[in-house]
Amino acid sequence: MKKLIGSSLVLAAGLLFASVAVAQDVSVAVAGPMTGREAVFGRQMKDGAELAIDDINAAGGVLGKKLKLQVSDDQCDPKQARSVAEQIASAKIPFVAGHYCSSSSIPASEAYAEGGVLQITPASTNPTFTERGLWNTFRVCGRDDQQGAVAGEYLAKTFASKNIAILNDKTTYGKGLADETKKAMNKAGVQEKVFESYNKGESDFNALVSKMKAANIDAVFVGGYHQEAGLILRQMRDQGMKTVLMAGDALADKEFAAITGAAGEGTLMTFGSDPRKRPTAAAIVDRFKAKGIDPEGYTLYSYAAFQIWAQAATQAGTTDPKKVAEVIRAGNWSTVLGPISYDKKGDITTLDYVIYVWKKDGTYSEM
Repeated sequence: MKKLIGSSLVLAAGLLFASVAVAQDVSVAVAGPMTGREAVFGRQMKDGAELAIDDINAAGGVLGKKLKLQVSDDQCDPKQARSVAEQIASAKIPFVAGHYCSSSSIPASEAYAEGGVLQITPASTNPTFTERGLWNTFRVCGRDDQQGAVAGEYLAKTFASKNIAILNDKTTYGKGLADETKKAMNKAGVQEKVFESYNKGESDFNALVSKMKAANIDAVFVGGYHQEAGLILRQMRDQGMKTVLMAGDALADKEFAAITGAAGEGTLMTFGSDPRKRPTAAAIVDRFKAKGIDPEGYTLYSYAAFQIWAQAATQAGTTDPKKVAEVIRAGNWSTVLGPISYDKKGDITTLDYVIYVWKKDGTYSEM
């Protein structure tokens, strides 16, 4: 009987210790399209988040506590994103790196603001995200009015005497980027010959391509995601068009090359200067590669989001989201992307959009 009582006490003590250990963990989240059409970018965000958590925990965690990662899937659907945000807020998770699609980040941010969650998006570029005066919204990427300016000015300079088309997929991101590109190009004195919309998820663009062919389009800017952009390119080539295709950062995954094949060579895109080549990223890139991961696209942006939050929480001496948000706005942060600081809106103060070209081997590099 004494042995049974003693064993029970040991078991109870073990369970108590385990519950205390779990209580010492701080849950944080990454939210994005883990499934669905944009899952390649969700994978980038998850890869970045997981290695960041591993590295932060290996260095002692945050305020002496280990971080525990929750991965949430929004499928780039605004309603699902709002639901995910409400779940994260109800779980009292103080920080989320997310989302990917602007159409997800914007509605989710409202639920996070109401529920007391600090949000840093690695990838959402629509200006509205930070223009509403919310206390909790930050990003480690640029904005579409900055990205569109680079694209529009390039098109105006390079194709000034040519015929240009601008397309968009009607999404918050796609239309927003196309509008900003058009605005910058028009400001530079160049007018587009075709401005058309299509629906995200479409696969047959032959009628649209035929319209561009009839208009003798020399360059087309696509405000949208990599699947549709890749199919538009292939169908242009099928109709004998040599038109140059240009798009934004939503092309930044090798899946674009898998869709286009050899036809993708020469495609242009705007994106931040390659973070994989920055001195501040060298050691982390090596660690990713040791895991068989190419940290392309928004992988390192996701890593940086966790770096900023961890540093700010440590400096604040608390994980209280509003206090950490105040510290983030006021500070300068060392990240894998390089030094980052913020304006009052939650936008980064350094602008670094450049133009990339896709190569025959299915990779892309800065022009």
